[in-house]
Amino acid sequence: MRPLRAAFLAAAAITVYGAVTGREKAQWFAKPLLMPLLAADVATEGNSLTPADRTILIGSLGAATVGDILLIDPDDDRRLIAGASSFAVMQVGYATLWWRMGGRPTAEVVVPRMAAWLGGAGLLRAKAPSVAAPLTAYGVTLGTAAVLASDPALAPAARNLAGVNVPGTDPRSRLGLGALLFTVSDGLIVLRRLFARGERARRVTEGAILATYAAAQYLLTDPKAHGEVAVAATVTASE
Repeated sequence: MRPLRAAFLAAAAITVYGAVTGREKAQWFAKPLLMPLLAADVATEGNSLTPADRTILIGSLGAATVGDILLIDPDDDRRLIAGASSFAVMQVGYATLWWRMGGRPTAEVVVPRMAAWLGGAGLLRAKAPSVAAPLTAYGVTLGTAAVLASDPALAPAARNLAGVNVPGTDPRSRLGLGALLFTVSDGLIVLRRLFARGERARRVTEGAILATYAAAQYLLTDPKAHGEVAVAATVTASE
């Protein structure tokens, strides 16, 4: 394992520990390091990326860093909305990368994600109207990126199960799982906001949110999942 990605996993473990135990200082120490460590890995290991793709990926991680810091306090709705805006920028960057790689929407992938988006939007409107509009809008960017990441054409040799590529030796086959984990993480944010009442329940849910988020980013930002097809993707996207 590359040293910077190993450091990311260590920082992620400290972040989850801080959330579950209520130790905010641990989160303030470790969480802001997460995306910069992945960005540094992209900068040092992403020689196979085109300059444009490397810039998009590092810029997306920069936006995610802002979102991470804002969401250290997930119970402040103003910070939640601002954090969602930062992550929307990140999702647009990811979607741009996967579109350039040749990812396109397919009915099998779109339909279940559309249903999940509509369900989440309905819950927010009924239970938390003050944050419903911005979080629903963020859901559009999340869904768009997830649909493109799950296109079977990105990893043609991989099996596809229920609209998600089954991870294998090809790093591109792991993008769909990463996008699915990101969707789970963001879905848990909504459930935590609407239904978690006790302090213990909120902490445990926050730990699950951060664990699935860290796993998603680990899979989605591996430069090997993007650089190996950069030239072919440019050709495909231009056709």
